[in-house]
Amino acid sequence: MHVAISGNIGAGKTTLTKLLAKHYKWDTHFEDVENNPYLNDFYEDMQRWSFNLQIFYLNSRFTQIQEIKNSEKTVIQDRTIYEDAYIFAPNLHKMGLMSTKDFENYFSLFNLMEKFISAPDLLIHLRASVPTLVNQISQRGREYEESIRLDYLKRLNERYEAWISTYSSGKVIIVDVDNNNFKENPEDLGKIITDIDAEINGLF
Repeated sequence: MHVAISGNIGAGKTTLTKLLAKHYKWDTHFEDVENNPYLNDFYEDMQRWSFNLQIFYLNSRFTQIQEIKNSEKTVIQDRTIYEDAYIFAPNLHKMGLMSTKDFENYFSLFNLMEKFISAPDLLIHLRASVPTLVNQISQRGREYEESIRLDYLKRLNERYEAWISTYSSGKVIIVDVDNNNFKENPEDLGKIITDIDAEINGLF
């Protein structure tokens, strides 16, 4: 089974991935932050590095999906390929940070890849307001994230809402991070696990 967690920067995807993997003894696939050669450059000059960054993520996520497909275990994935294609890349294009020709090139590659992938069996979406995102980003203290603009997070949130409201590729659980502190409150984590159990039972 393929479970994935979606959500904006700072929503808590990695934390929840680890907690659920520990609880269910699932294998994990994380977003490649440490080995990403473009991330620092991107936050310093988004316009110059946006296309390179998005291609890196597209390739990384596509590779992950192939590995998940070939695995006999249940795997939980930190962020989906759909978020790259439907949220981050279009947002960069709309903000004038990715040229039209680069965006069209990127999206034609995604359309080709999409023919070879399947959606997650269960998607867990983390919804969080911009103040919550900013608070959690500052808590984890990644130096390259200090320059993230508030309008960038706001625009991403708007795109996330539009995407998740029409998502129909599989089962979805939405977690309101403003009102669920799963990182520090076991009861809040328990609520998510209860919802997951109900959905997983419905899958079989």
